[in-house]
Amino acid sequence: MYKEFFGLNDLPFTLTPDPRFIVFTPSYNEVLASLYYGLENAKGLIVLTGEVGTGKTTALRWILRRLDTSVLAAYLFNPRLSIDEFYQHVTQMLGIKEWSNKSDLLTILGKVLEERHRRGLRTVIIIDEAHELSDYVLEEIRLLLNFESDNAKHLQIVLTGQPELRERLNQPNLRQLKQRVALRCNMHPFPNVDEADRYISERLLIAGSDQPNLFTPEAVDFIFRCSEGIPRNINNLCDNALLSAYSAGETVIGRRTIEEVADNLDMLPRKDHLIGADAAPTVPDGHVMRSDVPDELWHGQQHAESHRPRMFKTDAPDIGENVTERSNGNVASNGNGKGTENGVPSGFTFEVIDDDIRLEIDEFVGSLRRQ
Repeated sequence: MYKEFFGLNDLPFTLTPDPRFIVFTPSYNEVLASLYYGLENAKGLIVLTGEVGTGKTTALRWILRRLDTSVLAAYLFNPRLSIDEFYQHVTQMLGIKEWSNKSDLLTILGKVLEERHRRGLRTVIIIDEAHELSDYVLEEIRLLLNFESDNAKHLQIVLTGQPELRERLNQPNLRQLKQRVALRCNMHPFPNVDEADRYISERLLIAGSDQPNLFTPEAVDFIFRCSEGIPRNINNLCDNALLSAYSAGETVIGRRTIEEVADNLDMLPRKDHLIGADAAPTVPDGHVMRSDVPDELWHGQQHAESHRPRMFKTDAPDIGENVTERSNGNVASNGNGKGTENGVPSGFTFEVIDDDIRLEIDEFVGSLRRQ
């Protein structure tokens, strides 16, 4: 309705998890880099958790679109399945049809996975909303991880869910599955208003706007407060604000419009939050990894590509790619969609990575440097 009024080619703030509108903010890029690392290096079981609306499904779909054609992937988005329904769904997506009972299925699946691994091919099962899986299905998933050889996993599994998934994995009856988790990724809300501002402006640019500053700084600040830094809440506020501004004939959206929209959506921040929010948010300055590690990691990874099967398309955009570049105040496409600095993709960072994968990455980089 408001696209022509604001000069847009598409709706920039829909609630659907469209990977075209992914924005590589520092915190979001950290998660994508961790997922890339885990899948590319066949880590086995990967767990991605995050609060509702932080963009987990969008990240999964971004990853799925960039998997190499040699990768066979099964994506489950409705986890409320019995054990039989789970296996029927997985085998259908993996192209396995001739089986009559669980014993036949496991025999056939084992042969398929072994043959694919022998040919240098990968097989992945990605399960969204995994916190809704029953304990029985989670136990079956653990047993599927037993498809392996002496030195490699034949099947990779990604479990994605809300923070409740972590609580589920801490249950005593699921401790064996918890020990199989090779990599954990946590998706957090935007930590500061700068990331929220970048998110809003870049989504407008992707939608075709030649005016990425439709929202005043005061409006963006209040959006961040009302949304608590959650991307889905930001989308809802911005979409309704654009509609409200269109109805009023306003070409720039200020704080008053956001206040009206937030009140209508029941998203006004509590009074004590408003008082405390006057102080500028702070972000820790410390880095977990040395500043030279990303450069070593990227070049080492390129050197090692010829020595292992690739997980992702060779022409896929790099982690941390920029959809647009800004030069001399103008917004322009950077051609192939990739931004680089000293050979490293723009925004490719491993800052503030979880402790439980820090040593793994150190070992990974070390092994590449020895090649």
